Amino acid sequence: MKPLAIIETCLYVDNLQLAEDFYTQVLGLQIHSHKPERHLFLRCGKGMLLLFNASVTSSTMGTLPSHGTKSNTHLAFAIAEDELELWRKHLGEAGVKIEKEQAWPSGGYSLYFRDPAGNSLEVTTPSTWNISL
Repeated sequence: MKPLAIIETCLYVDNLQLAEDFYTQVLGLQIHSHKPERHLFLRCGKGMLLLFNASVTSSTMGTLPSHGTKSNTHLAFAIAEDELELWRKHLGEAGVKIEKEQAWPSGGYSLYFRDPAGNSLEVTTPSTWNISL
């Protein structure tokens, strides 16, 4: 027995509207559900990205345990091997500063940047982890 995949990941943000604009317009994710001032759930491939307003939900998730961390965290998105240059250009045109570019021994490549809440994000080719999608 073992887990089959990561089905959801959660980040805390401090401004849901800025987060919505960034994750839908810059990263192209689709909204699954949205509760103003509380959360924004986005579909990413076969998984979900949950964005919670930290000031509202960090200690009051109701019957569920807290879903986030008190400090900024990291999340990597898989991109097509042949779209790396397109992503570099797209992020630049969207005013997103690339903090670091990294070539990996496996042949993969990553671009690191931040979301409006300061979370560390990465777009990386699946070959970074020898994963085929």
